[in-house]
This record gives sequence, C-alpha cells and structure tokens, in this order.
Amino acid sequence: MADEGNVITDLDLDSPVPNGEDTGPAAGVISQYVKDLSVENPNSPMSFQWQDAPQLDVQMNVEADQVDGEIHEVKLRIQLTSKHEAGIAFIVELTYCGLIGMRGLPAEAMHAFTYAEAPRILFPFARRIISDAVRDAGFPPVMLDPIDFNGLYAQQLAAAQETASAEPAGNA
Repeated sequence: MADEGNVITDLDLDSPVPNGEDTGPAAGVISQYVKDLSVENPNSPMSFQWQDAPQLDVQMNVEADQVDGEIHEVKLRIQLTSKHEAGIAFIVELTYCGLIGMRGLPAEAMHAFTYAEAPRILFPFARRIISDAVRDAGFPPVMLDPIDFNGLYAQQLAAAQETASAEPAGNA
C-alpha cells in the first residue's frame, strides 16, 4: 500500500524521458592550466646571504580572449619581484589560464563572470604555483594575500561610468 506521490514508490517511469537538452543559463570552468611560468634567480648564490628584508613588488592583470562561441580563455598574469638593497633576489612571472564556458547569460553577466568570478576561482591555484616556484628557487615561500576580484571589478565599473559621464574638458 504505497501512498500516492511518494518519492520512493512513485518513480513515474512511464512518463516521457526528456531529451537531455540543457538550455538554461550556465557558466563554469572547463579547464585550468599554466600557460607560461618563468623563475629568475639572477644574483644567486650571493642573494641567499642578503640579510635585509626584501621589498616585494606584485603586479597582476586579468585578460580574456574568446576561443569559441561559448568558450573564453581567462588569463591571470602575476609578476612577483623581490628587491633588496644589493639587487633583485628573484622574479617570478606566471600566466595562469582557465577555459571558461558560458551560455545563455546576458552580456553584462558574462563580462562580470569573465573579469570577476573566473579570476576569483583561478587565483588560489596561481597563488600556490607562485609559492612553490619561490620555494623551489631557494627562498622562503611567498603567500600572496587573497584578492577581492568582485570588489575590484565593481570599483573599475564605477570608475568607467564616472569617466563616461564626465563632461569634456575643452574643445578639440
């Protein structure tokens, strides 16, 4: 005596099976990979003896290219330079990429996913690669601070809107 509508007993196996087509909006990471990695240790072995605290310079950029209709390559470029009074101890340059699939999203949502959410997903992996590369170069590992990519994206959008709405300074 099964209850009508009970999930366990009413499997509804006689109903037509959907064709499996997924037409809803979707976005996600298909693959991620190191596109380019460079580690320079220009002043070794002298740099291992330097006692002053290094000044770390971190440069980061996010780029994106459309690979196919629904697939984009998001590139997270990071350059880390360790500077001392005596010179540069090391330079690590990484281009870490992700293939991002997006379909059925409005243009502004695709832009936001490409430049805010995808870098947020990729960053922890790039951070580990940078840390391992510095350690493998013979220095204490460097753990980059977490980055609020969504906050940076919102700031850049606001700055772009302010620039677009500003009146021209003069006639050309």
